[in-house]
Amino acid sequence: MTVESTAARKPRRSAGTKSTAGKRTTARNTPGAEPELVQLLTPEGERVKNAEYDKYVAGITPDELRGLYRDMVLTRRFDAEATSLQRQGELGLWASLLGQEAAQIGSGRATREDDYVFPTYREHGVAWCRGVDPANLLGMFRGVNNGGWDPNSNNFQLYTIVIGSQTLHATGYAMGIAKDGADSAVIAYFGDGASSQGDVAESFTFSAVYNAPVVFFCQNNQWAISEPTEKQTRVPLYQRAQGYGFPGVRVDGNDVLAVLAVTKWALERARTGEGPTLVEAYTYRMGAHTTSDDPTRYRGDEERMSWEAKDPILRLRRYLEASNHTDEGFFTELEAESEALGKRVREAVRAMPDPDHFAIFENVYADGHALVDEERAQFAAYQASFADGEGA
Repeated sequence: MTVESTAARKPRRSAGTKSTAGKRTTARNTPGAEPELVQLLTPEGERVKNAEYDKYVAGITPDELRGLYRDMVLTRRFDAEATSLQRQGELGLWASLLGQEAAQIGSGRATREDDYVFPTYREHGVAWCRGVDPANLLGMFRGVNNGGWDPNSNNFQLYTIVIGSQTLHATGYAMGIAKDGADSAVIAYFGDGASSQGDVAESFTFSAVYNAPVVFFCQNNQWAISEPTEKQTRVPLYQRAQGYGFPGVRVDGNDVLAVLAVTKWALERARTGEGPTLVEAYTYRMGAHTTSDDPTRYRGDEERMSWEAKDPILRLRRYLEASNHTDEGFFTELEAESEALGKRVREAVRAMPDPDHFAIFENVYADGHALVDEERAQFAAYQASFADGEGA
């Protein structure tokens, strides 16, 4: 299976005046137009100079560049395996990150060990960067646990299904560590659809008022299930930060170097007491919203193919090859490693126990409840009917 194809503190700025110097195109409020954004690597893999952000990746080594490439390839391989497992009935649901690898790996690798991450349910690449075993991500989607890992072991919270609520958790945590005098930062992930939730607006308000050390990282993949971004906002998402009194910046979410640089900048602001930042990673969901979705019903092949040409993995590979930072042996070894990862994940999922059918009735009330007991008994009778053929 070919996994790469889909195919120093900064001075304080006035709120909302964040520059996007460097690679620019026109602002986008209409379908098909390209946005203004920070870009360090073009889709062709050519390096773009940027006076403001180059310093955040100036010391990156060829080995670290290969590491970013490896992260994206292995994350995509894991994601593909999880999608296949769901299609084969091994998982109840899966939310793919296909196309968003650069946004997640770039931002994830920008964090420090003592930073704290609050994800949604699609941040598989960020989980990889935080050292969470990929197999542990799948327990919830198989229905055998409520998360699968200890959040405090990796400073990576459990996946959040309720849209946008994790931004409030992140803001509260950030306010707490600020009061404790810590110099770490918090990063909260959410999507363009979640940006319309009231929880996100409240998070922006509280983080601004209390100068919380939090980075709001919005992966704008342009589709909130079947709803395009243009149906949700009249201005680019990053500009919403202006109304709350803190900076917003839009970055090419398919450019892992640009994402790494911009996120490092935003996290540095947070750690040095300059408050929150909104980072909008402009990317594209190449696959379905989840495995219960059919994207062909609301978007065309032409749009998808135009974004496949901007593939984040292919973009970095082109740069690595043009810069003579790697050879064919590296790619061959990585392909073997990715296949081994897929096999390990598949075996781990199939070794998981079947979900407990009656777990839904536990912990509903602290002291139990007669109605819950009645419903449990009815469900038990229903399950038993399959054994004697009545429910078939």
